[in-house]
Amino acid sequence: MIHRSRHDLIVIGAGIVGAACVEAAVAAGLRVALVEAGAIGGGASAAAMGHLVAMDGDPHELALCAHSLRLWQRWAGWPESEYRRCGTLWIAREEGELQGIGARIDVLAAAGVQAEAVDAAGLYALEPQLAPGMRGGMHVPGDAVAYPPRVAWRLVREAQQAGAKVFAGSRAETLVDGGVRLADGRVLSGPVLVATGAALPQLLPELPMRARKGQLLVTERHAPLLRHQLIEMGYAAAAHGSDAASVSFNVQPRPNGQLLIGSSREYGATGTDISLPLLQRMLQRAIAFVPALREVRALRSWCGFRPATADGLPYLGAVPGRRDVWVAAGHEGLGITAAPGSAQLVIDAFLGRAPALPLAPYLPQRAMRGGA
Repeated sequence: MIHRSRHDLIVIGAGIVGAACVEAAVAAGLRVALVEAGAIGGGASAAAMGHLVAMDGDPHELALCAHSLRLWQRWAGWPESEYRRCGTLWIAREEGELQGIGARIDVLAAAGVQAEAVDAAGLYALEPQLAPGMRGGMHVPGDAVAYPPRVAWRLVREAQQAGAKVFAGSRAETLVDGGVRLADGRVLSGPVLVATGAALPQLLPELPMRARKGQLLVTERHAPLLRHQLIEMGYAAAAHGSDAASVSFNVQPRPNGQLLIGSSREYGATGTDISLPLLQRMLQRAIAFVPALREVRALRSWCGFRPATADGLPYLGAVPGRRDVWVAAGHEGLGITAAPGSAQLVIDAFLGRAPALPLAPYLPQRAMRGGA
């Protein structure tokens, strides 16, 4: 006999995006079920750097980031979040990289994000450990860092306390008409929201998604060395590039005195092993910007898989051709930042409420019309 249970919404995936969707659905008064085969807050959320950043490479990307950064404030006070507003310092190593800073500041300002240009002297006043010869940069003081797995865990715990049913250690095997069948044979009935990141094609093969592997390294605790999240100006070009493997400078001081050093991106890499040549390239680039990193001992490195769509924007909304199936996935490296805004947009659309942002740029049908 097949066991069935009925819910107003079934969320599949308990990374930070799925957990945020559960929070928003419960807050709206829905009877919610959450299905997660692995650890709450595991997967890409556990592997992420936790940088909360106003990324301005695409206007729709920036709109979602800016909206989400405002919503993040309600989680910032949780001890679990380890939230710290350290700001981001974008560093220009070459003179030509300074040319677009004014335009970027204007774009950020239009989205409600404060930023300021800094010359070379200002750059070294903010970060004295930078290598000689840097030309200047851009300071975004409102950016922050957080610890995503614990945020997801708290979101799920509070949702459970409010009545959400959590099917932990349960794998969603297939979507069925009017619900989802779990690997153990149980069927959950109700509308389904798939938030499984890079694993999305297992349930929704019609939505193109590529897993983009990334490696990070964490150091021992150290006397304060850096104050801001540091990123090279060329980061966005590397992040949105099509190279099979790329590295860029990205270093984050953690509240406990450790440093997170990134970052790398690989298409086509599926194993969880560390690529030592790529790790070496990543560290060499970091040391080129901050020579003092040579004196800091590395503790461990790990990898994760970013869920990447063809155009770099997430899928948010109803899935065409399927009854009562929704999606919130494909944020690439911005899932941590964009989680609360994405959840609000999807749940508002699910309930027929006017969304805070136009949903059209994120709707999944753009990839199903042959645009991916």
